[in-house]
Amino acid sequence: MPYDFRSPRLFVRAGLSEGAEVSPDQGQANYLLNVMRLRAGDCVLVFNGLDGEWRARVEPFGKKGCRLVAEEKAREQTAPSDLHYLFAPLKHARLDYMVQKAVEMGVGRLRPVLTQFTQVARLNLERMEANAIEAAEQCGILAIPQIDAPRKLADMLDGWDGARRLIFCDEAAPPGGPVAALTRLTSGPTALLIGPEGGFSDEERADLLARPYVTPLSLGPRILRADTAAVAALALVQAVLGDFNP
Repeated sequence: MPYDFRSPRLFVRAGLSEGAEVSPDQGQANYLLNVMRLRAGDCVLVFNGLDGEWRARVEPFGKKGCRLVAEEKAREQTAPSDLHYLFAPLKHARLDYMVQKAVEMGVGRLRPVLTQFTQVARLNLERMEANAIEAAEQCGILAIPQIDAPRKLADMLDGWDGARRLIFCDEAAPPGGPVAALTRLTSGPTALLIGPEGGFSDEERADLLARPYVTPLSLGPRILRADTAAVAALALVQAVLGDFNP
């Protein structure tokens, strides 16, 4: 069945089954009734990351509210992606963009890391989650990615599961052949690491390159901004190792 691109789509924090009633929060109700101008009987797609995607019917409720009644399952639940994305936090709008694009590109776990040159040490995890949910709603994704609290890079590496390879986007790596470099890797759990605007310190780079599970990767002759590098690197990883090439 072709995917329904026309119906509004909402993430909800309620169980979904045939006949289940969902009460949208105030912002969602305003979006449905005043922005999308839906009326009684109109269709909304709802998902909760657990029970698949459901077609739900809009029913007015109260003076300015509505409720959604699940009628038919549109898609079965899919498993979360196993691709992890490690990144040095950025400032506000650029972080919002990066989170949204990472989710669109199929990241299943967002793992902020604090490096020596990280410019932002504190993160609003609720804002990150809101951006992840918005991206999932817009792109037909059924599972909301896990979002970790920030950790120091060294601590994260010391506790790393060596079975998961870590692709390290290294601005100091010799340019050339990122596709060929990824093609040489065997299949298995994967994570991608992109550093801060100031790059990695010499000590951090040496530590990374000494780890047997780390593969350095060049993104070409130009130094990319961190949010641009995220999209470029995730596209490469997904095309060679991920779900762009199942």
